[in-house]
Amino acid sequence: MQSPATNVPQGQQPAVPGASIPVTLSPAPGAVTSPAAATGTSPAAATATSPSAAVSPAAEAQPTGFLASNWLISKFHQGGPVMWPILIVSIIGLTVVIERCFWWTGRWFRRDPKRIEKVFTAIEQGDTTEASRLSRGSRDPVLRMMWNGLNHQHTSLQGALQVAAGIEIKRAGRFLVVMDTLVTLAPLLGLLGTITGLIRSFSFLGNEELAVQAVTGGIAEALIATACGLGIAIFALIPFNFFTSRVSNLEFELQTAATNLEVMLEAQHKEPREHRGVEIEHGTPASATRSSI
Repeated sequence: MQSPATNVPQGQQPAVPGASIPVTLSPAPGAVTSPAAATGTSPAAATATSPSAAVSPAAEAQPTGFLASNWLISKFHQGGPVMWPILIVSIIGLTVVIERCFWWTGRWFRRDPKRIEKVFTAIEQGDTTEASRLSRGSRDPVLRMMWNGLNHQHTSLQGALQVAAGIEIKRAGRFLVVMDTLVTLAPLLGLLGTITGLIRSFSFLGNEELAVQAVTGGIAEALIATACGLGIAIFALIPFNFFTSRVSNLEFELQTAATNLEVMLEAQHKEPREHRGVEIEHGTPASATRSSI
Protein backbone atom coordinates (compact mmCIF):
# COMPACT_ATOMS: atom_id res chain seq x y z
CA MET A 1 0.00 0.00 0.00
CA GLN A 2 1.45 3.36 -1.06
CA SER A 3 1.39 6.41 1.10
CA PRO A 4 -0.32 9.44 -0.30
CA ALA A 5 1.90 11.67 -2.30
CA THR A 6 2.94 14.95 -0.84
CA ASN A 7 3.77 17.88 -3.04
CA VAL A 8 7.19 19.20 -2.16
CA PRO A 9 8.56 22.32 -3.69
CA GLN A 10 11.32 21.84 -6.12
CA GLY A 11 13.85 23.76 -4.05
CA GLN A 12 13.27 21.47 -1.06
CA GLN A 13 14.04 18.13 -2.71
CA PRO A 14 16.18 15.95 -0.45
CA ALA A 15 19.77 15.81 -1.36
CA VAL A 16 19.99 12.23 -0.22
CA PRO A 17 17.47 9.67 -1.38
CA GLY A 18 15.28 8.30 1.41
CA ALA A 19 15.71 11.31 3.70
CA SER A 20 12.54 12.81 5.18
CA ILE A 21 11.57 16.38 4.67
CA PRO A 22 9.66 18.36 7.34
CA VAL A 23 6.22 19.23 6.15
CA THR A 24 4.33 22.32 7.41
CA LEU A 25 0.57 22.15 7.28
CA SER A 26 -0.98 25.49 6.43
CA PRO A 27 -4.51 26.32 7.58
CA ALA A 28 -7.38 26.21 5.25
CA PRO A 29 -8.13 29.39 3.38
CA GLY A 30 -11.39 30.07 5.29
CA ALA A 31 -10.12 29.15 8.77
CA VAL A 32 -9.34 31.86 11.34
CA THR A 33 -7.12 31.16 14.31
CA SER A 34 -8.38 32.62 17.63
CA PRO A 35 -5.98 34.24 20.13
CA ALA A 36 -7.02 31.78 22.80
CA ALA A 37 -6.17 28.85 20.53
CA ALA A 38 -2.84 30.41 19.68
CA THR A 39 -1.90 30.65 23.32
CA GLY A 40 -3.06 27.12 24.15
CA THR A 41 -6.04 28.00 26.37
CA SER A 42 -9.69 27.36 25.78
CA PRO A 43 -12.05 30.32 25.18
CA ALA A 44 -14.20 29.35 28.16
CA ALA A 45 -11.21 29.33 30.49
CA ALA A 46 -9.96 32.62 29.10
CA THR A 47 -13.21 34.50 29.53
CA ALA A 48 -15.13 32.83 32.39
CA THR A 49 -14.23 32.85 36.08
CA SER A 50 -15.60 30.70 38.88
CA PRO A 51 -18.37 32.24 41.08
CA SER A 52 -16.32 31.75 44.25
CA ALA A 53 -13.34 33.62 42.84
CA ALA A 54 -15.37 36.49 41.41
CA VAL A 55 -16.07 39.17 44.06
CA SER A 56 -17.83 42.34 43.07
CA PRO A 57 -16.19 45.63 44.08
CA ALA A 58 -19.45 46.78 45.73
CA ALA A 59 -19.44 43.77 48.05
CA GLU A 60 -15.82 44.40 48.98
CA ALA A 61 -16.57 48.06 49.73
CA GLN A 62 -19.41 47.27 52.17
CA PRO A 63 -18.24 47.30 55.83
CA THR A 64 -19.05 44.53 58.25
CA GLY A 65 -21.35 46.77 60.31
CA PHE A 66 -23.46 47.49 57.26
CA LEU A 67 -23.89 43.78 56.56
CA ALA A 68 -24.77 43.14 60.21
CA SER A 69 -27.40 45.88 60.16
CA ASN A 70 -28.93 44.40 57.01
CA TRP A 71 -29.05 41.01 58.72
CA LEU A 72 -30.79 42.48 61.78
CA ILE A 73 -33.31 44.32 59.62
CA SER A 74 -34.11 41.16 57.67
CA LYS A 75 -34.59 39.16 60.89
CA PHE A 76 -36.76 41.93 62.29
CA HIS A 77 -39.08 41.72 59.29
CA GLN A 78 -39.14 37.93 59.50
CA GLY A 79 -40.34 38.17 63.10
CA GLY A 80 -43.71 39.50 62.01
CA PRO A 81 -45.83 42.39 63.29
CA VAL A 82 -45.25 41.47 66.95
CA MET A 83 -41.67 42.69 66.57
CA TRP A 84 -42.82 46.33 66.64
CA PRO A 85 -44.16 46.26 70.23
CA ILE A 86 -41.12 44.20 71.21
CA LEU A 87 -38.92 46.94 69.74
CA ILE A 88 -40.78 49.61 71.72
CA VAL A 89 -40.39 47.58 74.92
CA SER A 90 -36.65 47.18 74.30
CA ILE A 91 -36.18 50.93 73.74
CA ILE A 92 -38.06 51.79 76.94
CA GLY A 93 -36.10 49.21 78.93
CA LEU A 94 -32.75 50.46 77.63
CA THR A 95 -33.68 54.06 78.43
CA VAL A 96 -34.70 53.20 82.00
CA VAL A 97 -31.54 51.18 82.62
CA ILE A 98 -29.30 54.02 81.41
CA GLU A 99 -31.18 56.61 83.50
CA ARG A 100 -30.99 54.49 86.67
CA CYS A 101 -27.29 53.80 86.12
CA PHE A 102 -26.60 57.53 85.98
CA TRP A 103 -28.75 58.16 89.08
CA TRP A 104 -27.07 55.50 91.22
CA THR A 105 -23.64 56.63 90.05
CA GLY A 106 -24.49 60.12 91.26
CA ARG A 107 -25.86 58.64 94.49
CA TRP A 108 -22.50 57.01 95.12
CA PHE A 109 -20.70 60.36 94.74
CA ARG A 110 -23.31 62.13 96.89
CA ARG A 111 -22.63 59.89 99.88
CA ASP A 112 -21.05 61.73 102.83
CA PRO A 113 -20.50 59.30 105.74
CA LYS A 114 -17.98 61.58 107.47
CA ARG A 115 -20.51 64.37 107.61
CA ILE A 116 -23.09 62.00 109.07
CA GLU A 117 -20.67 61.10 111.86
CA LYS A 118 -20.13 64.79 112.60
CA VAL A 119 -23.90 65.31 112.88
CA PHE A 120 -24.25 62.45 115.37
CA THR A 121 -21.28 63.76 117.35
CA ALA A 122 -22.89 67.19 117.59
CA ILE A 123 -26.17 65.61 118.77
CA GLU A 124 -24.33 63.62 121.45
CA GLN A 125 -22.79 66.85 122.69
CA GLY A 126 -26.26 68.41 122.88
CA ASP A 127 -25.63 70.92 120.08
CA THR A 128 -28.64 70.32 117.84
CA THR A 129 -28.16 73.69 116.19
CA GLU A 130 -24.72 72.65 114.93
CA ALA A 131 -26.14 69.30 113.83
CA SER A 132 -28.85 71.07 111.83
CA ARG A 133 -26.27 73.36 110.25
CA LEU A 134 -24.09 70.42 109.21
CA SER A 135 -26.97 68.54 107.61
CA ARG A 136 -28.40 71.57 105.79
CA GLY A 137 -27.91 71.74 102.02
CA SER A 138 -26.51 68.22 101.66
CA ARG A 139 -27.35 66.00 98.69
CA ASP A 140 -26.99 62.82 100.72
CA PRO A 141 -30.44 61.26 101.30
CA VAL A 142 -29.55 60.32 104.88
CA LEU A 143 -28.46 63.86 105.74
CA ARG A 144 -31.56 65.34 104.12
CA MET A 145 -33.75 63.09 106.24
CA MET A 146 -31.81 63.98 109.40
CA TRP A 147 -32.10 67.70 108.67
CA ASN A 148 -35.86 67.36 108.27
CA GLY A 149 -36.09 65.50 111.57
CA LEU A 150 -33.96 68.05 113.45
CA ASN A 151 -36.13 70.91 112.22
CA HIS A 152 -39.29 69.18 113.50
CA GLN A 153 -37.93 67.59 116.67
CA HIS A 154 -40.20 69.66 118.93
CA THR A 155 -43.40 68.91 116.98
CA SER A 156 -43.40 65.46 115.39
CA LEU A 157 -39.95 63.96 115.05
CA GLN A 158 -41.05 60.48 114.04
CA GLY A 159 -43.54 61.74 111.47
CA ALA A 160 -40.98 64.09 109.91
CA LEU A 161 -38.43 61.30 109.62
CA GLN A 162 -40.97 58.95 108.04
CA VAL A 163 -42.05 61.51 105.45
CA ALA A 164 -38.47 62.41 104.52
CA ALA A 165 -37.43 58.76 104.29
CA GLY A 166 -40.44 57.97 102.11
CA ILE A 167 -39.49 60.75 99.69
CA GLU A 168 -35.92 59.47 99.40
CA ILE A 169 -37.02 55.87 98.87
CA LYS A 170 -39.47 56.97 96.19
CA ARG A 171 -36.70 58.77 94.35
CA ALA A 172 -34.45 55.73 94.56
CA GLY A 173 -37.17 53.36 93.34
CA ARG A 174 -38.17 55.50 90.39
CA PHE A 175 -39.06 53.53 87.21
CA LEU A 176 -38.68 50.18 88.98
CA VAL A 177 -42.36 49.52 88.34
CA VAL A 178 -41.73 50.13 84.63
CA MET A 179 -38.84 47.66 84.61
CA ASP A 180 -40.92 45.09 86.46
CA THR A 181 -43.64 45.46 83.85
CA LEU A 182 -41.16 45.09 80.99
CA VAL A 183 -39.69 41.92 82.49
CA THR A 184 -43.17 40.39 82.52
CA LEU A 185 -44.41 41.87 79.24
CA ALA A 186 -41.49 40.97 76.95
CA PRO A 187 -41.86 37.15 77.20
CA LEU A 188 -45.61 37.47 76.74
CA LEU A 189 -45.08 39.41 73.52
CA GLY A 190 -42.63 36.74 72.38
CA LEU A 191 -45.23 34.08 73.14
CA LEU A 192 -47.79 36.04 71.15
CA GLY A 193 -45.37 36.10 68.22
CA THR A 194 -44.95 32.35 68.54
CA ILE A 195 -48.68 31.80 68.34
CA THR A 196 -49.14 34.09 65.34
CA GLY A 197 -46.23 32.43 63.54
CA LEU A 198 -47.64 28.95 64.11
CA ILE A 199 -51.07 30.07 62.96
CA ARG A 200 -49.50 31.40 59.79
CA SER A 201 -47.65 28.11 59.21
CA PHE A 202 -50.73 25.95 59.78
CA SER A 203 -52.80 28.11 57.46
CA PHE A 204 -50.77 26.82 54.51
CA LEU A 205 -51.18 23.16 55.41
CA GLY A 206 -54.77 23.04 54.15
CA ASN A 207 -53.84 24.01 50.61
CA GLU A 208 -53.44 21.37 47.94
CA GLU A 209 -50.06 22.71 46.91
CA LEU A 210 -47.93 23.05 50.01
CA ALA A 211 -45.65 26.08 49.91
CA VAL A 212 -42.59 25.02 51.88
CA GLN A 213 -41.18 28.53 51.95
CA ALA A 214 -44.38 29.93 53.45
CA VAL A 215 -44.47 27.28 56.18
CA THR A 216 -40.83 27.83 57.12
CA GLY A 217 -41.44 31.57 57.14
CA GLY A 218 -44.13 31.16 59.78
CA ILE A 219 -41.88 28.96 61.90
CA ALA A 220 -39.09 31.53 61.62
CA GLU A 221 -41.51 34.24 62.72
CA ALA A 222 -42.43 32.21 65.81
CA LEU A 223 -38.84 31.49 66.81
CA ILE A 224 -37.52 35.02 66.21
CA ALA A 225 -40.29 36.65 68.23
CA THR A 226 -39.78 34.23 71.12
CA ALA A 227 -36.02 34.74 71.14
CA CYS A 228 -36.34 38.53 71.12
CA GLY A 229 -38.91 38.53 73.93
CA LEU A 230 -36.81 36.28 76.15
CA GLY A 231 -33.66 38.28 75.39
CA ILE A 232 -35.27 41.56 76.43
CA ALA A 233 -36.64 39.99 79.62
CA ILE A 234 -33.20 38.66 80.57
CA PHE A 235 -31.59 41.99 79.75
CA ALA A 236 -34.06 43.87 81.97
CA LEU A 237 -34.17 41.34 84.82
CA ILE A 238 -30.51 41.66 85.85
CA PRO A 239 -30.48 45.47 86.33
CA PHE A 240 -33.95 45.33 87.88
CA ASN A 241 -32.73 43.01 90.65
CA PHE A 242 -29.61 45.11 91.11
CA PHE A 243 -31.55 48.37 91.46
CA THR A 244 -34.04 46.70 93.81
CA SER A 245 -31.21 45.60 96.08
CA ARG A 246 -29.81 49.15 96.05
CA VAL A 247 -33.17 50.52 97.14
CA SER A 248 -33.34 47.98 99.97
CA ASN A 249 -29.87 48.99 101.16
CA LEU A 250 -30.80 52.67 101.09
CA GLU A 251 -33.98 51.94 103.03
CA PHE A 252 -31.93 50.15 105.68
CA GLU A 253 -29.51 53.09 105.94
CA LEU A 254 -32.38 55.56 106.34
CA GLN A 255 -34.10 53.41 108.95
CA THR A 256 -30.89 52.98 110.94
CA ALA A 257 -30.08 56.69 110.88
CA ALA A 258 -33.65 57.65 111.82
CA THR A 259 -33.70 55.24 114.76
CA ASN A 260 -30.36 56.49 116.07
CA LEU A 261 -31.44 60.11 115.71
CA GLU A 262 -34.73 59.51 117.48
CA VAL A 263 -33.11 57.64 120.38
CA MET A 264 -30.42 60.27 120.87
CA LEU A 265 -32.88 63.18 120.86
CA GLU A 266 -35.25 61.43 123.26
CA ALA A 267 -32.35 60.70 125.60
CA GLN A 268 -31.41 64.37 125.63
CA HIS A 269 -35.00 65.40 126.39
CA LYS A 270 -35.24 62.94 129.31
CA GLU A 271 -31.99 63.95 131.00
CA PRO A 272 -33.15 67.40 132.23
CA ARG A 273 -36.38 65.90 133.63
CA GLU A 274 -34.49 63.23 135.53
CA HIS A 275 -32.11 65.82 137.00
CA ARG A 276 -35.02 67.98 138.09
CA GLY A 277 -36.73 65.01 139.73
CA VAL A 278 -33.60 64.10 141.69
CA GLU A 279 -33.18 67.66 142.95
CA ILE A 280 -36.77 67.79 144.20
CA GLU A 281 -36.38 64.44 145.97
CA HIS A 282 -33.19 65.47 147.79
CA GLY A 283 -34.58 68.90 148.65
CA THR A 284 -37.75 67.57 150.26
CA PRO A 285 -37.76 67.94 154.09
CA ALA A 286 -37.80 64.75 156.12
CA SER A 287 -40.79 65.94 158.13
CA ALA A 288 -42.82 66.33 154.97
CA THR A 289 -41.89 62.84 153.93
CA ARG A 290 -42.86 61.35 157.21
CA SER A 291 -46.09 63.29 157.35
CA SER A 292 -47.00 62.05 153.93
CA ILE A 293 -46.47 58.51 155.12
